[in-house]
Amino acid sequence: MARTILEGHASRVVADLNAHARSRGLQEDSKSAQLPGLQRAIAYLKAKQPYLGYDLALALGWPIATGVIEGCCRYLIKDRLDVTGARWSLTGAEAVLLLRAVIDNGDFDAYWEYHGRLEHERQHTARYQQDFVVAA
Repeated sequence: MARTILEGHASRVVADLNAHARSRGLQEDSKSAQLPGLQRAIAYLKAKQPYLGYDLALALGWPIATGVIEGCCRYLIKDRLDVTGARWSLTGAEAVLLLRAVIDNGDFDAYWEYHGRLEHERQHTARYQQDFVVAA
């Protein structure tokens, strides 16, 4: 169904979802508690149909975002970087966002261990490699 929406046929998806609801014994536009997720999806697609021109956006090479992605961006970026008087270089902002994403994902310990190994390789192993004698 997502592909159908991306191809610009949201009305077809609404029709298919309504047909599925009818096959389950639900009336179109009913407020049944039996399949609330299905009813919400149908209502959302109907309400947002004028804005679901993803086929045109994709043809023009425009990026497509969802509410989940936009919420994540707000959480990771705006709440952290939009501070009065703050100035961020691209490198500094990218470093803060990477670190925040790693922490929020619960991957900080693994990342820090990986970062430490790379730093050791860069600072020590690669620098002094010619001093080692390789023995078979």
